[in-house]
Amino acid sequence: MSILTRPDIAGTPVDSPGTPTRAASGSTHGWSRFALPAGGLALTVGLWWLATEVLFAGRALVREFSPTRTVAGLVELVGSGLVDHAASSVFRLLAGLVIATLVGVLAGALIGSHPRLERTVRPALLFLRMVSPLSWAPVAVIAFGIGDRPVIALVAATTVWPILASTAEGVAGADPSLTLVARALGATRWELVRTVIVPAVRPRVLSGLRMAIGIGWVVLVPAEMLGVTSGLGYQILNAKDQLAYHQITALIIVIGTIGYAVDLLARWALRTPRERAEARLREGRAARRGEGG
Repeated sequence: MSILTRPDIAGTPVDSPGTPTRAASGSTHGWSRFALPAGGLALTVGLWWLATEVLFAGRALVREFSPTRTVAGLVELVGSGLVDHAASSVFRLLAGLVIATLVGVLAGALIGSHPRLERTVRPALLFLRMVSPLSWAPVAVIAFGIGDRPVIALVAATTVWPILASTAEGVAGADPSLTLVARALGATRWELVRTVIVPAVRPRVLSGLRMAIGIGWVVLVPAEMLGVTSGLGYQILNAKDQLAYHQITALIIVIGTIGYAVDLLARWALRTPRERAEARLREGRAARRGEGG
């Protein structure tokens, strides 16, 4: 380490003349945080335009998937109720997640707190987890008919596994010494759950729920092609039947955008207390760097 970058006797680092200051480094990092993703997105769109409107411009079918036609398809979809279809898809996702969370947390807590039960049900759970969710589509339609219920059931059946597994791992990994101390201090069963079990399990449950949201959104779209008359999956099937390929591309972009937004919102809303504390610490450091600049 250079003597110019080592802390001096007063404990303050001394920056060399050619070394960027902390404020400059922080501002550069903040700029690149948004500029690099924006540049990557612009490059992707540029390659998309080059492939569909320049390199393969002579093929009429390829031009249907071009950015220009995609924008036209998006305008048509908005005029034909795209917002309502997107709302239907989000509702089915949330309904399935609520059911999966209730079942996954309760079953995971029960399995995680009983090692013998965990060893007993493990083979069956692993087998069911490996079956493709869409394989259950005919069973869901037979059991629940057509409409929202089979789609919600498929989303719930898909998203319950990461929640269940995370909850079981959290309960099984809870420090037993904390439980013994709480019982020695006369804690009731509810106090034990509230002060020991829940804090120990919460980070893993939130992690499993964030994973479940992404999985559920991926399964939702093909599930909506089964006997429903609304939703983004239904819109893709309808556009395919009408040979409106530019609308299919527009719907793919809408699905990806909504999924990306849902994932960002879930990561922000479902942060663990430790992650929230680390975020506040980073914000405080960034503010101090700005004041120092």
